[in-house]
Amino acid sequence: MGRLFGTDGVRGVANADLTAELALGLSVAAAHVLAEAGTFEGHRPTAVVGRDPRASGEFLEAAVVAGLASAGVDVMRVGVLPTPAVAYLTGALGADLGVMLSASHNAMPDNGIKFFARGGHKLADELEDRIEAVYDQHRTGEPWDRPTGGGVGRIADYKEGFDQYVAHLLSVLPNRLDGLKIVLDEAHGAASGVSPAAFQQAGAEVITIGATPDGLNINDGCGSTHLEMLKAAVVEHGADLGIAHDGDADRCLAVDHTGAEVDGDQILAVLALAMREAGTLRGDTVVATVMSNLGFKLAMEREGLQLVQTAVGDRYVLESMKEHGYALGGEQSGHVIVLDHATTGDGTLTGLLLAARVAATGRTLAELAGVMERLPQVLINVKDVDKTRVKTSPELGTAVADAERRLGTTGRVLLRPSGTEPLVRVMVEAADIEQARSVAGELADVVKSALG
Repeated sequence: MGRLFGTDGVRGVANADLTAELALGLSVAAAHVLAEAGTFEGHRPTAVVGRDPRASGEFLEAAVVAGLASAGVDVMRVGVLPTPAVAYLTGALGADLGVMLSASHNAMPDNGIKFFARGGHKLADELEDRIEAVYDQHRTGEPWDRPTGGGVGRIADYKEGFDQYVAHLLSVLPNRLDGLKIVLDEAHGAASGVSPAAFQQAGAEVITIGATPDGLNINDGCGSTHLEMLKAAVVEHGADLGIAHDGDADRCLAVDHTGAEVDGDQILAVLALAMREAGTLRGDTVVATVMSNLGFKLAMEREGLQLVQTAVGDRYVLESMKEHGYALGGEQSGHVIVLDHATTGDGTLTGLLLAARVAATGRTLAELAGVMERLPQVLINVKDVDKTRVKTSPELGTAVADAERRLGTTGRVLLRPSGTEPLVRVMVEAADIEQARSVAGELADVVKSALG
C-alpha cells in the first residue's frame, strides 16, 4: 500500500478510493496521534469537523465523526464551511484537532480528508506518517484501545462557527468596502454562505454567481478554475472587480473591471505593497514558489522588496514563512497566506484584503495589479521519460545553459520532474511569447531525446 497522504491530505474518488471505512479508521488514528499522550487522561479531547457541499461529504462526515467519538473525542460539527474556517475554529476553540472534508478544486466525484493539529496548523510530514502507521497497525488486526460508557465522545452541532468566522474576517479588514460593486463566484462550494455575508457586512454591493450548491455542482464550470463566467458577469454588471474561489475556498483569483484576470502573483504584489505601507510586511519580504512569474520577481526587486522562493506547494511556502517569521506568501494559483490572521491559505480573507486596497486607494484593480507585468510563460509536459535524471544529464544541462544565455535577464528556464507521473515539466518565460515557445519546444525535444 502506497503512502495515503499526498501534498494536501488524503484524496481520491469518494466511495471508491476514499471509503467510509478508510475515513473512520484514519480518524481514529488521527485522534490517537493528535490528542497526544496524557490528553485522554487530563481532559476530554475535542475536534472540529467541517466539509464542503459535496454529496459524498455527508457519509464521509458521518464516518469521521463516528471514528473520533469512538476514540473518546468530543466532536464539534460545524457543517459546510471553508477549509480556512475549520483551521481558524480549531485554533479559536482550543480544539485538539480539526478535520476538513474536501477535494478543493477537484471535480465532484472526488473528496478528501485534511487534518489540522492544535492551533489549526497543517500537519508536518512526520505527523502524517505517524497517523498512517497507527492506521496500518490496526487495519492489519491489532485492536483499538476503545473507551466505553462515559468515555466515548459526544457529538454536537456548533452552529456559531459561521458567525464566528465572519466576525474574524471583518476584524482583520483595515477599512470598509463601501462604494464597491463586487461579483463573487463561489464555485458552488464551501464559501457560498460565508463569503457573500462577509463582503456585504463589510459594505460592498455584492452580486453572487456559483453560490447555489446542490451537492453535485461544485467546481462545475465555475470558480477559480473556470473564470469565464466571472469575467462576463463583472463586465455585464459594471462591477469594480470580481473574486473567484475554489471548492473549499482556500484560494482566490480576481478579475478587474475590464474582465481581465488578476492571478495569485499579482494579488501578492498588491498586498505586499499595502502591507509594507502599513508596516506589517516583516523583513520587507514575500515568500512565493519557483513557479511564480518572472515579472513578479522583477516587480518586487524594483519596489525594493525581498523575494524568497520555495518548492511548489503552499505547504512549503508556509514552512518558510513560519521558520523565518515572514508575514505574506503564496502561489500563482491563488493560495495566499497572511500569517498574522490565518494558518493556511484563505480565499475569502484574500479577496476582502484585495478589495479593501481598491477601496482605500481609490484606484482600479487594473491599476494596482499593473505594478507587475506578467511575462509570457510557456509550459510543456514531456511524458514517458526518466525524470530522475533531470539534474544529472550532461546533454540536458548543456541545453539549459544555452537557453538561459539566449534569454538573458528577461527570461528563465525551469525543469520540474512531476511528483506523481513519469513526466518532466518544461517551463520557459521570456519577454516575447514567440521566443518562449521556441525555447520551450527546443528544450522539450532535448528532454525527450536525453531522458526518453
